[in-house]
Amino acid sequence: MLHLKNIHHIAIICSDYEKSKRFYTEILGLKIVREVYREERKSYKLDLALNDNYCIELFSFPNPPARPSTPEAQGLRHLAFAVEDLNQTVAFLESKNIYVEPIRIDEFTQKRFTFIADPDRLPIEFYEL
Repeated sequence: MLHLKNIHHIAIICSDYEKSKRFYTEILGLKIVREVYREERKSYKLDLALNDNYCIELFSFPNPPARPSTPEAQGLRHLAFAVEDLNQTVAFLESKNIYVEPIRIDEFTQKRFTFIADPDRLPIEFYEL
């Protein structure tokens, strides 16, 4: 049996590196741990942290293929962040002109959640604790 400790990181390939970098750092507030340009791959790799915990690798590659990204598409379904106050989160996102889906209620936990999309339409969930 494997003895997994936790999820180490999530890797995201974006289509517009500067736009996605701004979104993840200025809108979501993730901190830059390291930013590297890999000349041989013509690719940036941006390591990001949430509350000092390394969590996301943001990559740029020349001409990455498009992939469906709705929450119900095959593959990675979405990236979810826990928040204390969903109303405050929604108000902040809307103040940045980000479309926020209507708030839903988890039928099993009765907790509130909603979705937005990153610049490449990757679904991002905010789940109220």
